Amino acid sequence: MANESDVWVMHGVAEDDPGCIHTVEEAITCINEIGFLPLFRNEIPGFSLEERTVPEHWWSDDPLRDPWQWRKIIAGSGKAAYGKYFAGKAGFLSVEWLPYFANYRRDGYDFDALWDDEKASLRQKKIMDLFEKEDELCSFEVKQKAGFGKGGEKNFEGTITRLQMQTYLCIRDFRQKKNKAGRGYGMDAAVYSKPEHIWGYEAVTSAYSEDPLESGKRIVRRLTDVYPAATSGQIRKVIGI
Repeated sequence: MANESDVWVMHGVAEDDPGCIHTVEEAITCINEIGFLPLFRNEIPGFSLEERTVPEHWWSDDPLRDPWQWRKIIAGSGKAAYGKYFAGKAGFLSVEWLPYFANYRRDGYDFDALWDDEKASLRQKKIMDLFEKEDELCSFEVKQKAGFGKGGEKNFEGTITRLQMQTYLCIRDFRQKKNKAGRGYGMDAAVYSKPEHIWGYEAVTSAYSEDPLESGKRIVRRLTDVYPAATSGQIRKVIGI
């Protein structure tokens, strides 16, 4: 998705294109085959769900065809991790590749160890402490309970994005706020969770035995294999190497 002359333009393919993704099941298959995939177009041509889908289907609210709806379905399915993993922008990690991203992005640290070594901010600590008691929390709940907002901590979006980039949190679902009668209202809000809650600690940290830099190289090799025309600069920017 790009802003061209103050108009947002989607870059995709025709419905009859051989490489077109038509269903959420095909999207999950693509994510698993590549290993990881940004949601929107980026510096690496073709490396996004946007560029593999029909532009007119986006924001149609049809769960059978709308990739914007698919991200909710995929996040809730547990068949891939969803979050802001690519230069602070949204995308997917397959369950197979999540441990390598976790090892590289965390540099081998669980969050408690990161905090003990004074490598995490107090803002991050306040958010992560919430998930010691709660498995899942909506974004507005995290913001309120961690003390962000008027008169409190600043830069909630930056802090929660950083925790996703480090793979300490992922987006588990999207839900509306509810009124006193229990009816939903307003726009959907992201529901955050620790990946360990969804896939288990052993699975998420299964690459910890590997040097974090080697996990980073493994990610680069995979991306280079799939997109050989990608430059080192493009890879560094998108992946964060």
